[in-house]
Amino acid sequence: MSNPAGFVDDYLAYLLARASHLISSEFHAVVEASGLSLMEWRVMASLSGKDSLSIKELASIVLAKQPTVTKLVGRMQDAGWVKRCDAAHDKRQSLVSLTAAGRRKVQPLLKQAKAHEAQVVSALGSDPAHQLKLMLESLIAAHGSA
Repeated sequence: MSNPAGFVDDYLAYLLARASHLISSEFHAVVEASGLSLMEWRVMASLSGKDSLSIKELASIVLAKQPTVTKLVGRMQDAGWVKRCDAAHDKRQSLVSLTAAGRRKVQPLLKQAKAHEAQVVSALGSDPAHQLKLMLESLIAAHGSA
């Protein structure tokens, strides 16, 4: 007897979360083997290629609460991976950037993440993968302020 489709089997939010969980989990072991926590990886990957980001921006990108990111950035600053400075336009706002040591630490992981992504999307093909990214970016833009 086959099991009928349940609610989540065709529910977009569940399918997105499930796909994200499965794909991300494959890479977590690589991150942890490098000596970084998943949140440290997310912060460093988010800062890669950027001059700096505010704590608020980082919290939004890494999907964490601002106080959590503030504490994490403090620990990462102590480790020498990031530096924090006051924003020129608002001394109450902290800007975070990678240090040279942070860039050296995260660079191999960025390459491994891209290789992992290529492996994941190889089953889709490059054009469908590109279209999927565009659709996800569109969903994020449409719901980002919610």
